[in-house]
Amino acid sequence: MTTTACPAPEELELHCRQIAERARRAAQELATVPGQWRAAAIRAAAVRIRADVAGILAANALDMEAARAAGVGAANLDRLRLDGARVEALAAGLEAVADQPDPVGEVIEERTRPNGLVVRKVRVPLGVVLFIYESRPNVTADAAAVALGSANAIILRGGTDAARSSRRLVECIHGALADTGVPIAAVQLVDTPDRAAVGRLLGMSDCIDVVIPRGGEELVRRVAAEARMPVLKHFTGNCHVYVDAAADLAMALGIVVNAKCQRMGVCNAAESLVVHRAVADRFLPAVAAALAAHGVEIAGDATVCRLVPAAVPASDADYAREYLGPKISAAVVDSLDDAIAHVNRFGSRHTDAIVTADPAAAERFAAGVDTAVVMVNASTRFNDGGELGLGAEIGISTDKLHARGPCGTRELTTSKYVVTGSGQVRS
Repeated sequence: MTTTACPAPEELELHCRQIAERARRAAQELATVPGQWRAAAIRAAAVRIRADVAGILAANALDMEAARAAGVGAANLDRLRLDGARVEALAAGLEAVADQPDPVGEVIEERTRPNGLVVRKVRVPLGVVLFIYESRPNVTADAAAVALGSANAIILRGGTDAARSSRRLVECIHGALADTGVPIAAVQLVDTPDRAAVGRLLGMSDCIDVVIPRGGEELVRRVAAEARMPVLKHFTGNCHVYVDAAADLAMALGIVVNAKCQRMGVCNAAESLVVHRAVADRFLPAVAAALAAHGVEIAGDATVCRLVPAAVPASDADYAREYLGPKISAAVVDSLDDAIAHVNRFGSRHTDAIVTADPAAAERFAAGVDTAVVMVNASTRFNDGGELGLGAEIGISTDKLHARGPCGTRELTTSKYVVTGSGQVRS
């Protein structure tokens, strides 16, 4: 059943139940589908998406028009927008997933016991993934590919702002699945604007193995509170760049500007700048001018405001905020340990960077900050599945269990023990 209207409550319950049960059956089939078949399906999806660029962009144009009329902000409009280059990047991302080694069936460890039993720990799919995300249509394709690449069925509940774009992409994926003999129900889109559908699905732990929310803090907190199955959280991205006393300041300037300005409305953009007092007098005026050229406002402490007259005073709320736009917080610290403390107090455990020429400082920072990904002398914008060699990702987990950081095919697996004997019985 595919619908764009809001069904009655009893119809919605049945609709969601049917989706979940189809996904469960598809997951059971996928567990035995050879990896090369799944890879072929993902490649076929990339072919179909490239062939349907005009249709995808037409659907996206309708989504963009509706979003503008609804007063959607600039950062979210940028997330929603597709163009030819973004569709090509989307298709290339699918092919990159298809090129990844198949994680399913990998022997993680193996040993032979004194009685001759051979014990193997083998990587297997999670099963059924419920993915709840906001208005980024490229994520629809990325998530479907990562799920197929790890032999999981996926239920996609995207933001209504991107409904037409996501629907068109899923139609391309379904065509590819049909062409390659992979169960079409392995990828399903919850195509109803009724927000109650999320609550219904979150209660179906008999069919759904894990839920991954990717979006704003309100969405993630709601899913974590209501889910009856494990939650793999993609929380906010309050990412920091710390400029150490031993930093190459020209390098630091380039990294900060890129981390903040290359694309402001994404979770791995820098939102907080921390500068060692030893270099603050030289660095802050220069970086403030470079950021101002991109329209970025600075909220900072007393030292920042003294060195950057255009800066505004920062509160604790400013330091903890994910701006997703042209504003950044800044603080001056007296030591590396103070920088680590600042990051751990205000950060969101997503991505944090240090710029330094001192290997010992880099090592101490990497060990001390409580974060999913540490960048040493590199932009926070590199925390991305494609950039880190995963092909694509379904999200960047800020949890510590079961996966942390970018979640590709390997992160959507678990393990089982397979024990092989030759007639052994226990005495």
